[in-house]
Formats: sequence, structure tokens, C-alpha cells
Amino acid sequence: MREAIKMVVFDMAGTTVNENNIVYKTLRHAINEIGGYELPLTEVLEHGAGKEKLQAIKTVLKKCVNVEDEELAEKIFQSFLQALEKAYEVEDIYPNSNANELFAVLKDMDILRVLNTGYDRKTAESLLKKLNWVVGRDIDALITASDVPKNRPYPDMIDLARANFSISDPTTVVKIGDSIIDIQEGQNAGCALSIGITTGAHHADQLKSANPDYIIDDLWEIVPIIKKYNIPSQVV
Repeated sequence: MREAIKMVVFDMAGTTVNENNIVYKTLRHAINEIGGYELPLTEVLEHGAGKEKLQAIKTVLKKCVNVEDEELAEKIFQSFLQALEKAYEVEDIYPNSNANELFAVLKDMDILRVLNTGYDRKTAESLLKKLNWVVGRDIDALITASDVPKNRPYPDMIDLARANFSISDPTTVVKIGDSIIDIQEGQNAGCALSIGITTGAHHADQLKSANPDYIIDDLWEIVPIIKKYNIPSQVV
């Protein structure tokens, strides 16, 4: 008999955080400004969403303009980091629809709430501060791209989250994110469910291409999904 869900791992931007694509708009601007390109936001989202941001830049350059240049990528990355810090200081950022309510319900269900992200820790913590989300109160942990050797689609961030709470069985974990690479991360980690959400980088058809267990339009839809999954564990 399978165990009940013990942890939900959420992506940040586009999944739990509504920031109107500030990250990828800033990333696009840095790529175009430094590289002299005219890439549309749709291409940046398609190839860069969910990835650690230096890797996102390298992938966009390779896929969109057939350029592999480590020095150029690093120059763009440093420009992006500076611009993003300024953008986060002035732009409005909100919890995504029903994020706070879901965090509270999951706590009542004794399910751990973990955020993971392709941001570095400094950027991720600045977001938490702006949202007034506190580790230990609103969420149980924050795992960032700079905390692990390998980033999405590798399972390192989810593996670290499990290790931090002594959860040995990955089939007691759910992963949810707004990009294909989020779904792949959950699958590679062996999660019970890998769920796509349509509130961010990739639309439903793009998410569907990664074969998620569910595609949802609002975070609140996770509650009945988890309850349905947990029913067999309650049957004697």
C-alpha cells in the first residue's frame, strides 16, 4: 500500500509567484542588448523557462541564434542579475492565485511546502522578503539553483529537499511547475505526481508534451488531487 503525500515542491515564478514574467522580460532584454539580437519573449520562454538562469541564457543562444559562447553568456548573465535586482525593487510582485490559502491548507494536512527555483539564493530570498513569505511559517523550505551541483531537469533540488526532511521515498512527493522542465524534474526525481500549471511560462499544449500527471489552471486544484491520491493509503 502506497504512502500518503508528505511534501509538495513548488516552482516560484509563474507557479506560486505572480511577477508578470519580469524575469524572462529582463533576460530577453539582456540577451538582445548585449548580443545585438531581436529575440521575442516567446522564444526566450520556450527555451529558457524554469532553468538556472545562466544555463537558460546558454540554451536560448544555442537554440535561437546558434551561438555557443561562454564569455558572451557570462556577460549577459551578469547584466541580467543587475537588471533583475533593480526590477524587483520597483515592480509589483504578488502571490499567485490561492498560493497563501493553499500553503495554509497543506500545513493543516501535515504536508510540507517547499519552494524550488532556477534563481540563485540571493534572488530567491529577495522575492520571499517582498512577498512576506517566511521559511518556517508560510513555507517549510527554500531550495535554489545555487544550492545544488546540477539543476533542472536533474532531480538534485528535489533530492536535497527530501534529504533535509529525511524523506527517503520520492513517491511521497508532488512537484508542480509552470514549465516543461519543472515536469521533467519531478519525473526524474521519481515523484508520485508531476503537475503542470498554466499560470506561467508554458501553455497547456507545451506542458502536455512533457506528459505530466495533471495540468491545472489554479493552485487550488492541487487539494482534491492530493486527497484523491491519498485515499488508497487510508483503506485497510
